[in-house]
Amino acid sequence: MTSQDRDRVLALSLQLAQAHDELRGRIRLLRASLGERRRSRVLAEPSTPDATPGERADGATLVAHCLAFCAALTSHHRGEDTGMFADLLRVRPDLAGTVSKLVEDHELVSSILSRIAELADDATRSHGTALEAIGRELDGLAALMESHFAYEQRAIGGALDTAARDTTWHDTVFRFLC
Repeated sequence: MTSQDRDRVLALSLQLAQAHDELRGRIRLLRASLGERRRSRVLAEPSTPDATPGERADGATLVAHCLAFCAALTSHHRGEDTGMFADLLRVRPDLAGTVSKLVEDHELVSSILSRIAELADDATRSHGTALEAIGRELDGLAALMESHFAYEQRAIGGALDTAARDTTWHDTVFRFLC
């Protein structure tokens, strides 16, 4: 491996940590926005007769941000599952158990994200309870993400720095368009 290749590869664990920090920040902002919305008890769904157009737009924006976050996290995990992990296992088959645990976490996260998407859809038609339920799901998701990200960085960070070669998965795992 050339020194330039090694420098590029060494940056992978750092890029993974930065991607995780970005996702942590996004869910933190989303939870804060939802918390403010719930505290104010201003219902922004179009079916709420006394909501102003601005209030309805704010609620729609919140739901859109929620769905954008879900899409970013899904894309990140899909890129890990189909690219980064496959690349890593080609060089480090001894990490199969670790990768299996990470994929299992991704499946759990995916089920929570599906539930959030359903609730976000409900929030466009109902009021109050959908936002409360989204908040509860996001709280649980944030705790799971924190545990998962910390484990992933500890368990495979070093291997990424020494073994990963193919970065065709790079943009999917490390960059978020939404």
